[in-house]
Amino acid sequence: MSDHGLRTYDSILDLLPSAENPTPIVRLRHIGGFQHAQVYAKLEWYNPFGAIKDRVAANLVRDAEERGEKLENLVEPTSGNTGIGLAMVSNARRYGFSATLSKQIPLEKRTALRLLGTDLVELDDDLCPMPGQPEGAMARAAELGERPGWTELNQYANPANPQAHFLTTGPEVWHQTAGAVTHFVASLGTCGTITGAGRFLKLQNPEVQVIGVHPTDGHDIPGVRSRRALALTDFFMPDEYDDIIEIGDDEAYALCQRLHQEESIIAGPSCGLALAGALRAIPDEPGVVAVVIFPDNAWKYLSSFRRHLPDLFPPEEAAPAPSNPFAAHLENAFVLAEHGPDVIDVQEARRLLDAGVTIIDVRNPEEVARVAIPEAVKLPLPELSLGSTDGLPEDRTAPVVTMCAAGVRSLYALLLLKAQGYQNVKSVAGGMNAWVAAGLPTGQPVG
Repeated sequence: MSDHGLRTYDSILDLLPSAENPTPIVRLRHIGGFQHAQVYAKLEWYNPFGAIKDRVAANLVRDAEERGEKLENLVEPTSGNTGIGLAMVSNARRYGFSATLSKQIPLEKRTALRLLGTDLVELDDDLCPMPGQPEGAMARAAELGERPGWTELNQYANPANPQAHFLTTGPEVWHQTAGAVTHFVASLGTCGTITGAGRFLKLQNPEVQVIGVHPTDGHDIPGVRSRRALALTDFFMPDEYDDIIEIGDDEAYALCQRLHQEESIIAGPSCGLALAGALRAIPDEPGVVAVVIFPDNAWKYLSSFRRHLPDLFPPEEAAPAPSNPFAAHLENAFVLAEHGPDVIDVQEARRLLDAGVTIIDVRNPEEVARVAIPEAVKLPLPELSLGSTDGLPEDRTAPVVTMCAAGVRSLYALLLLKAQGYQNVKSVAGGMNAWVAAGLPTGQPVG
């Protein structure tokens, strides 16, 4: 029989947390410089599979089983941690599991999912899956979930997500602080944590301050969403929160490094994000007891740290010279173009389209068949690369706009067109994913 006191368990699933078996909270002694306020980090990597999303994964499955659903194989869109949790719960329950996710997710997480036996479907999607994108992880999971014998539990719309935190995270925080908690802080992704735990804590004491922290647009912190993306999130309930704070990548990663070196806490990037928001919001006053959710630890994000904390990584040995010694220059040209004046957003692209400017869709035909801008010229990138200009203006001074799924292929198309003499070429940042997310018109392609 499982015994929390002896830490002896009949099943790995018995390690899942509850008020009787909570994940630990640790007081931060150095960062913040508080004289009066007590600020605690709740270390969610003490969940059995390493992250706060274990709570959600277990509750999604429990809820479905209790409602009598026949589960055989599960599929889920994920930014990593819910997928890992569902993979391990599925293994324990002997279910099959498939995950759809963005290729932007750190390699460490994608490798971990494969190690756990996940059938992985990698897509050109945003870092955190977004609704309304027909080529994204959510749409693909919904499609796969329609197969016989497969079920999509859908953390993004399933009330069992915030319920997991109402049943466990909130009660744990209340119990661990003996009801003294005054501030509860969490980063914002699906918003299950802040909404579920926040509701529980507000029921115990309406004066508890519930604070959400989100990154800026274009961020590089897996598992969380910018304010623009949160607007499309089912469990984002801003009227239920007392404050919402925006934090940039640099501040989040710098604070993450400090947590390791000053507090000996192996925090992941979203921990730095949440703490940065907490430090802005929490007053240094007697009686203040704040709990900040630290969703997972550092080890799945080494590639992210390499980008944002490069001083931690020694220079790599020079790679062998490529067969084309000038190939690196082309890649440098791509990087410069990506941040140059020829990249426009979808609203500017819509304005140019309405003004009669030619938009060139360089995606593959099967992509175009699913969703397209009807007026766009269809010219797949491989054909353009071979010199085709079918459907393009004969006047090479005429403005043209290139479009792909996510804004990568369209940049190569821009360079190829300029190489062929087109003088006024723009590329659409975010491509069709951003176009659809902005609610701009689509339809059946012409021709």
